Amino acid sequence: MNDELAIDVHGMTKRFGDLVAVNHIDLQVRKGEICGFLGPNGSGKTTFIRMLCGLLRADEGSGTCLGYDVITQSEAIKRQVGYMTQRFSFYEDLSIYENLDFVARMYSQKNRHETVRESVKRLGLEERQHQLAGELSGGWKQRLALAACLIHDPKLLLLDEPTAGVDPQARRDFWEEIHRLAGQGLTFLIATHYMDEAERCHRLAFILKGNLLTQGTVAEVTEQTRLTTWSVSGPDLAELAEKLRELPDVEQAAAFGSALHVSGVDADKLEKTIEPFRKDPYEWRRVESGLEDVFIHLMEKAEGESSS
Repeated sequence: MNDELAIDVHGMTKRFGDLVAVNHIDLQVRKGEICGFLGPNGSGKTTFIRMLCGLLRADEGSGTCLGYDVITQSEAIKRQVGYMTQRFSFYEDLSIYENLDFVARMYSQKNRHETVRESVKRLGLEERQHQLAGELSGGWKQRLALAACLIHDPKLLLLDEPTAGVDPQARRDFWEEIHRLAGQGLTFLIATHYMDEAERCHRLAFILKGNLLTQGTVAEVTEQTRLTTWSVSGPDLAELAEKLRELPDVEQAAAFGSALHVSGVDADKLEKTIEPFRKDPYEWRRVESGLEDVFIHLMEKAEGESSS
């Protein structure tokens, strides 16, 4: 067992009838690391997270989470993990303080009232602690949910699309708090499909239809795909995109703001293919492939392999 790893699992598999929701996934996450778990809705992210924290039993696989066996010691894992679900799951007719007190009771926290007071203070909830949870905005509900996850002093947080439905400022504040906690040694596995959030993570794992497509740092994932991308600006880009998508060696032509990103895996062939279009009124420049370019490439590649 590697003591540096908070998560070290191999071959994790979960089936629901004929559906393979998670298909032999290997994942390693170091202590104090923020790992972004990326994939579209229905890709198996939530199922995998629930397997890790003992809410679902794996059909196959082995490994450890916080040093405990993921198959035989799930109860011990639950005591050391904080799990933040996709949907707000607290009592809306109770106040912030009352919700946190309830969670502290569930974990049989000693000095419960002091623990709750410290939690309220740590997450900046003091002025709102007596407000009903049902009256909170998305950002404040998110802050309450994070406070509840932390109340039993876990070593690992599993967050399932935690910023869905919150405004940009609340998202930024949330990620600043995540990095602050990671700096204190807390480990995170965060499911998301926001590419800007993925770039804030130390490591990434891409999942599609239960299959792990790749994992590594942002730089490693981008390098592994060997994707070349050009940015083009000018008039009638939607029409240009339609023409480019019909050409060989053009894997994707997707709108990015006021420009178009054109990508392919063979740099030389792509450059020759787009050469007839590199003239007025269009302006072309080669750019670094972004995570969204990489993500689309991985999904289309996987879809192509599964249909062939």
